[in-house]
Amino acid sequence: MTAVTTILKYFPELSETQIAQFTALDKLYKHWNAQINVVSRKDIDELYVRHILHSLGIAKVQKFKPGAKILDVGTGGGFPGIPLAILFPETEFFLVDAIGKKIKVVNEIAEEIGLINLKAEHMRAEKVKGEFDFIVSRAVTAMPDFIKWVKNKCAKKNNHSLKNGILYLKGGDLTEELKDFPNSNLYELPNYFKEDFFETKKVVHLPLKYKPRK
Repeated sequence: MTAVTTILKYFPELSETQIAQFTALDKLYKHWNAQINVVSRKDIDELYVRHILHSLGIAKVQKFKPGAKILDVGTGGGFPGIPLAILFPETEFFLVDAIGKKIKVVNEIAEEIGLINLKAEHMRAEKVKGEFDFIVSRAVTAMPDFIKWVKNKCAKKNNHSLKNGILYLKGGDLTEELKDFPNSNLYELPNYFKEDFFETKKVVHLPLKYKPRK
């Protein structure tokens, strides 16, 4: 029984290419983590649940369509962007992080597994140009600050069941953090995944209105 079995349990329709890509991540992240700490040391043995499957929680809330554009802000070692890019090979992903050495790891891993639908650059979110269907992230900062980083980056036309905006992986009680965002929606990850790790984990969807650049 391989670690990728955890992914197949919840995403049984993976192609052979996708299974090979997910399988390769274990060795690649262990290799890079020994040189650059991209995943916490205590978590590297739980890579498939705490990082890969957690990232794919977004896919349980919203499946991305071919041609959609997704921005991953503060991607770190490539989460949630790399697992999502494997799952949605016809969707375009742009991953950014303010730490250059982490982006180097992302690019090396993406090239190694043949992820041609992913680009990663060392830059701050505020500097990103372009418009995206969704902006994804994994708890890089509190929501009010995050919105400041990514405002004016959502495309005007909605092509998905959820409105264009933020899909944010967060844990714990978010009542205070989201009190000023009444249009946000919470999706509890225990409704999709049975592992104990997900007990308090959520995906926050916050629609963002299109604003033309000045």
